[in-house]
Amino acid sequence: MIPVEKTMGAPAYARQAVRWLAVTAVAGVSTFLMVWLRANSTTAGMVFLVLVVWWAAQAGIVLSIYTAILCAICFDYFFLPPLHTFWIEGAQQWVAMVSFAISCVVVSRLAERARKQTIRAEQRQEDVGKLYALSQEMMLFEDADRLLRDLPGAIARIFALEGVALYVGEYDRYYSSTGNVSASVRAHMQAMTQGLSPTSAPFAGYQTTSLVLGLNSVGALAWRPDTLSLEVATAVSAQVSIAVARAMAIAASTRIEAAREADRLRAALIDSLTHELRTPLTSIRAAATTMLESEGLDEAGRMEMVRVIDEESARLDQLIGEAVEMAEIDANVVQVKMSSQHPRALLDQAVEESRKILASHKVTIAPDAAGAPGQGEEPAWFDPHLLARVFRHLLENVASHTPPGSRVTLSSERTEDRLVFRVEDNGPGIDAQDLPLIFEKFYRGKRGAKLRKGSGMGLAITRAILKAHGGGIEASSAAGGGARFRFWVPLIEKEPSRR
Repeated sequence: MIPVEKTMGAPAYARQAVRWLAVTAVAGVSTFLMVWLRANSTTAGMVFLVLVVWWAAQAGIVLSIYTAILCAICFDYFFLPPLHTFWIEGAQQWVAMVSFAISCVVVSRLAERARKQTIRAEQRQEDVGKLYALSQEMMLFEDADRLLRDLPGAIARIFALEGVALYVGEYDRYYSSTGNVSASVRAHMQAMTQGLSPTSAPFAGYQTTSLVLGLNSVGALAWRPDTLSLEVATAVSAQVSIAVARAMAIAASTRIEAAREADRLRAALIDSLTHELRTPLTSIRAAATTMLESEGLDEAGRMEMVRVIDEESARLDQLIGEAVEMAEIDANVVQVKMSSQHPRALLDQAVEESRKILASHKVTIAPDAAGAPGQGEEPAWFDPHLLARVFRHLLENVASHTPPGSRVTLSSERTEDRLVFRVEDNGPGIDAQDLPLIFEKFYRGKRGAKLRKGSGMGLAITRAILKAHGGGIEASSAAGGGARFRFWVPLIEKEPSRR
C-alpha cells in the first residue's frame, strides 16, 4: 500500500495548476513549430504521441488523457484534411485519427503502469532501508529494559509516525514514544495479546497488531497514522517480536548470572571465612596447649602465649564482626538513622576509637576541618554510627598497610551539596593495578595478600555503607607516596523531615 495524500494544500494545487498550464503550452508550442515547418500528418502524429507518453510517465494518467485530447484536437485541426476544420474526410484520415487515439490510450496506460511500478520499487527500496535501520538500531542495545523503553521511539522516528505504543505481555508493561497511552488502547492491546481481540485491527486512531513469535503471543504493537503498508507492518511486527524475545532472554540471562554471582560470592564468603577463622583459632589453640603442657614455662613465655591469645582473639572478633556486617549488607537491612552532628565531633570520635590500633602512628585532624564545634559552623544531618564504622574500617586498613611512625590525617569539608571526609597517609600507597579493585569483596591486593593482612571485606563494607547513606567513596595514590580515601554523603543542614 502506497501512502496517498488525501487532502491537497495550497502548494499542491499550485503545482497541479503549473503542470496543466505547462501541458497546454508545450502542446501549443509544438503545434506552432510543426505548422511553421509544414510538417505532414505522420510527423505530427509521432510528435503528439511522444508528448502523450512523456506526460503519462511524468504526471500520471489524468494529465496524459488531457494531453491526448489536446493533441488530438490540434492534430485534426491543423494536419488532417480539410485543414482548419474539425471535419474529417475520407477513410484514410479516419484511420489516421482513430489510430492516433488508440495509440494515445495504449501508451498512456503502459506509461502509467511503468510509472506506478517505478514508484512501488522506490517505495520498497525505501522501506527496506528503514527496516534495516530499525534492525541495526535494535542490535545496539544490550540492556533489556532500555531496549523496550526506546524501541517505540525508534520506530516512530524511522518511519515518521506520530505515535507508537508497545505492550509486553510477559512484564504486563506499556511503552510509548509519546509518553502516554490511553486506557482504551491499553485494554485493547492487552486483549489482543490474550487472544480476546482480532490480531490486527484499527482502534481509536491506532492501527494495532499482535506480536507473535512461533505460536505464542508476546505482546501488541500500535501506531498512528496508518501509513505503513501491509508488508512493512508485517516486517516491523516480526522485528519487534524478535526484539521483545531478545529483551526477555537478556533479562533471564541477567537473572541467571546474578544468581550465579550470588552463589559464587556465597561460596567465596564461606571459603574465605573458613580460612580466616581457622588461622586465629589455630594460634589460640597452639598457645593454650603450650601453656597447659609446658610445666617449665617461665613467666616471659607464659606472657607471650597470653599476648598471642589476646591478639588472635581480637582478630577473630574482628573477622566475625565483618562477616556479620557483610551479611547485613547483602540482606539489605542496613538502615540510615540521621541525627544532627558536627563533622568535627565525628573526626574526634574516630581518632579516639582508633587510638589503640594507631598507637604507633601520628594521627592529626586538619585545622580547616568543617563543622568544628565553637566556630559558628552549623551541624549537618547524617548517621554518625554508620560513618563511624566507615572510619573504623579505613583506619584499620591504614594500620595494616602502613609502617609504624606513618602520618595519618583526617579532614572534612562542605561543598555545595556534599559533606566530604578524607583519610590520608604517607605510607607506601596503593598499587596502580589494585586501585580499580580494592572496593570489591575479598580483594586484598598484592601487598595485602603477600603479608596475609585483612579479610578483604573492610573496604567493600565501607562502599556498601556509603551507598546506603546516599554517598560514595573513591581512592587514589599520591605521586610522592601515600594513600588517599575520599568519601561523602549528601549535605543536609536541616532536619530531613522538614525539608
